[in-house]
Amino acid sequence: MSKVILKAQDLDGFLTEADKASLGRMDALYRQAMVSFSILSAAGTGDERKREEGRLIEHFNAMGELMKEICAPEPRVQVYCFSTPHESHSEASRLIAKLRDVGTGRQEFTYYIQRAYELLFNLAFGGARSPNKNYLIVKTPVTLPAQNYAVHKIPNIDESIENSVMCVMLRGALLPSIIMSKEIQEYSSSGYLSPFALFKIKRDDTKSETNMEYILDLERSYFKPEQLDGKDLIFADPMNATGGSLVTVMKYLSDLGIKPRSVKFFNVISALKGALRVVRAIENATVYTLWMDPVLNDRAYIMPGLGDAGDRINGRDEDELPRDMLQLIADYGTNITGLYRSQLRTIEETVLRR
Repeated sequence: MSKVILKAQDLDGFLTEADKASLGRMDALYRQAMVSFSILSAAGTGDERKREEGRLIEHFNAMGELMKEICAPEPRVQVYCFSTPHESHSEASRLIAKLRDVGTGRQEFTYYIQRAYELLFNLAFGGARSPNKNYLIVKTPVTLPAQNYAVHKIPNIDESIENSVMCVMLRGALLPSIIMSKEIQEYSSSGYLSPFALFKIKRDDTKSETNMEYILDLERSYFKPEQLDGKDLIFADPMNATGGSLVTVMKYLSDLGIKPRSVKFFNVISALKGALRVVRAIENATVYTLWMDPVLNDRAYIMPGLGDAGDRINGRDEDELPRDMLQLIADYGTNITGLYRSQLRTIEETVLRR
């Protein structure tokens, strides 16, 4: 068996009746917002536009309150703006606005993705969650009148991170996973370098949500099952629409008898439906998302979304000549490869020494 295929109907039954009712309420609110979209698209710059912008703000505020209400009883769905102090919210909101903007180019998009995953790492591991501290003694470039050193305190999160394995669901997940691994390495008192497991999975985007297929290509996946059992598995995918890709991977691993200690799923944007499905389908999974979007369209794309995050990070592939893992890494260029050289070396060894 070289491919594992999970069909849309295999995802049926994970969402509860209460989940479905909540999603129905959200769909109704978003339909009201779409009326405002149409009016704004046709309006000029006068009073009509200003009035409709006010209505749109009201719609989005209502959706935000409803999402907060829905997520409140589920501690395994952690949304940055629902879980952090109010003064932190504007930073996340502005960052997401830049990522959404159609005018944000590839290099700038990558910069904001890096910032997003630093915030997500802190959401899961940093600050008040880790009252114990490690001390860093750093040698500085200042040598007069004597060699200078500085002492810095960082959260002691060794127990939380030094059992982890980075699990990469290619393509758009490659760079975010590398960023998360780098954060783990920097916060570890021993410089722990997480091993990597690489899963080649895609969904069939010619299909709609109701007949979608999620295809795990085992021949182009690189992992050792024994290195995953009992571990804290970390997945970092910029967008979580339906949750189907993660559920496919975890169902396959479960069928192999693998029982991870925990599963952490880090998203820049998660659809409400996808976040709920992940925590319903995977017993010990937690979703950490910088921003939650309300709905999916019929093709299972997140709305309002930000487009294809993988293409915006990596550029588009030619249909007949898709790049493999090492080609993608090469295309990141010297700045990124120099910054993440330890992580890239580990990925190369994983691929070449399968």
